[in-house]
Amino acid sequence: MNILLTHGYFIAEDPKEQEIMKPYVPLGILCISAYLEQQGYDNLVFDSTFSSFEKLQQQLLAQRPDVIGIYTNLMTKLNVLRIIRFVKSQTSLKHVKIILGGPEVRNHVNNFLKSGADILVLGEGEQTMLELVEFFDLKSQKGLEEIQGIAFLNQKEEIFKTAPRANIRNLQELPFPNRKKVNLQLYFDAWKNRHGESAISVSTMRGCPYTCKWCSRAVYGQTYRRRTAKQVVEELAGIQRDYTFDTIWFVDDVFTISHQWLREFVNELKSQAIQIRYECITRSDRMNETVIQLLKESGCFRIWIGAESGSQKIIDAMDRRVNVNQVREMIQLTKQHGIQAGTFIMVGYPGETDEDVQLTLEHLKKSDPDQYTITVAYPIKGTPLYEEVEHAFISHLPWESSTDRQIDFKRTYSRKYYDYAVRWIYNEMALHKLNGNMSKKWMHRIKSFATRSLMKWEIKKG
Repeated sequence: MNILLTHGYFIAEDPKEQEIMKPYVPLGILCISAYLEQQGYDNLVFDSTFSSFEKLQQQLLAQRPDVIGIYTNLMTKLNVLRIIRFVKSQTSLKHVKIILGGPEVRNHVNNFLKSGADILVLGEGEQTMLELVEFFDLKSQKGLEEIQGIAFLNQKEEIFKTAPRANIRNLQELPFPNRKKVNLQLYFDAWKNRHGESAISVSTMRGCPYTCKWCSRAVYGQTYRRRTAKQVVEELAGIQRDYTFDTIWFVDDVFTISHQWLREFVNELKSQAIQIRYECITRSDRMNETVIQLLKESGCFRIWIGAESGSQKIIDAMDRRVNVNQVREMIQLTKQHGIQAGTFIMVGYPGETDEDVQLTLEHLKKSDPDQYTITVAYPIKGTPLYEEVEHAFISHLPWESSTDRQIDFKRTYSRKYYDYAVRWIYNEMALHKLNGNMSKKWMHRIKSFATRSLMKWEIKKG
């Protein structure tokens, strides 16, 4: 059985990502690759990140796989559709079965199947992909309709969804991601050249039990499942033996969700004599001084603490279930313990007013994180936010040539207001952090005044 796995992300085609230059390996398909290999199915991973669409075309024509599995998310959707069109256009690839998985497919089943995908994997991919490979390899006792967690078009060209597949309860049964299938040095070099330190990504858990309305839970659901601290440290020991890198990025949604697990993690690092430097994401309500001390003891140098807004009204509207004062306190406490603090900010949420935006800026200045990211809110299909604002979409873009990121909806003010708000906050925070350098201060002060004036003009326009 000839199997190709890819993800259709080409950093050379994305100017914004080139500017950020923080690429991570596609852990999802590396996990599927390892699982298939463990079950006796060799496979090739075409890592598209530093490659090109033309080289992927060449690979497909040369390899002529029986099955191609493509990880599909919001960022890669349009390229995935390009890949499907190419495969379907080539006589030598007519036999190829196209299987899509990832967070984007569950809520766009009809569109992906009508666009040429043969099978969609809805949920976790390891067990489902194995059963599909066995089916196409004629080694399965199951019919396609008996394989759980998939969607396809039947002989009548009707959508057929099988019974949902239960989540994998014991993550210890899964092998470590198949990192040997990709050239990690390309990632290390990209990070090193731009940021001075190389990084590698590691996952310790799946799912998130929280209910933030803008967050998609299309793959792992609203669950919390975690590998043992011992197994995680064994993986860390293995990648330290195999690779030379500077830092680790734990991709988990809430790294400190279990304080008991964190203590076990610290103890395992000590018992296996493993030293690491890492950053992670968490929530303020899963932090306290003891947790921060444990993080520092285990090698954490930066914690990203979600807030999204400085307005409690907006935080509550998001169903974030955190208190803005607690967020502020944890950011400050983190810094006091010598760990960098980062935070996430979102503007343009439904119901957000100019007063709420000002509260967000005030929150940032008071908490004074070392780093922050800021974006304008957009609805992802399948999320409660999408359902809340779908009736207020300003325009309906063609699905095959757009993504959810481009969706705009009727907000308190125009989209331009919130774009200006992002720039206003950026310049105000730059002023807040600058010491000396009067020329830069004047530059940011002028830009701040200009963008604030434009915000007021957008309000006045109604």
